[in-house]
Amino acid sequence: MSEGYGLLKGKKGIIFGALDERSIAWRIALACKREGAEFVLSNAPIALRMGALDALGEETGAPIFPCDVTSDDQIKELVEKTKEHFGGGVDFILHAIGMSPNIRKKKEYTDINYKWYQQSLDISAVSLHRILHHADEGGLLNDGGSVVALSYIGAQRIFSKYSDMNDAKALLESIARNYGSRLAKRGIRVNTVSQAPTKTSAGSGIKGFDGMYTFAEKLAPLGNPSADECADYCLTLFSDLTRKVTMQNLFHDGGFVTNGISEEMMNDLANLYSEGEE
Repeated sequence: MSEGYGLLKGKKGIIFGALDERSIAWRIALACKREGAEFVLSNAPIALRMGALDALGEETGAPIFPCDVTSDDQIKELVEKTKEHFGGGVDFILHAIGMSPNIRKKKEYTDINYKWYQQSLDISAVSLHRILHHADEGGLLNDGGSVVALSYIGAQRIFSKYSDMNDAKALLESIARNYGSRLAKRGIRVNTVSQAPTKTSAGSGIKGFDGMYTFAEKLAPLGNPSADECADYCLTLFSDLTRKVTMQNLFHDGGFVTNGISEEMMNDLANLYSEGEE
């Protein structure tokens, strides 16, 4: 592994949500290792069976602790195992957890299954609250630590195919702000990173993902950032270089959120319109 900057030397953490080598959490784990951090990996038992997390554990030297983040008992157990492993607390937590049964089952937003809707919110957003509650109560989070949760612009703008995950990400960002205000007295930061559409296994499972990706690529002045570029950005938030950044939703999207329209998109639309008139 190439030499980094030593940004996380001596730091310890938990990384939730790595599934396979395309996932952002996986790339963040590799980047954290590069920068000198130690960490444990965690995902739901079913995700561990579907993914390839053992390979990441071997590559980074990180133990793998299964945890269903909708279960208070399992999170408590994870907190204790992590403290035992490190002989103390952690300095950073990555929350890269999201799942929508309604999207998987191709249910339209106006006809969603409400039981599945609750699952979407519980897994994708309320889990952050549970993790922070038990980490704080269990003495896992060190003073001056940093928590980052991965979000998406669907929290602010409607992307129809993103369905109830638009709601879940909005709730996730609200929880981050609320907990950030309460943990600030200990110097602990809580932020969300709103990443552009990224070609991961999870992202590619969303109907219309290719259109969302292409739209963002054409609109963003810098283009869509990759999973590895997102990893590098998250590292800065785990590091001591961002000690006064908290309760923020930080857009990592090549400028997409701010740009109105691009020359490329205007030309494409003009050509499409002229072809339609012929």
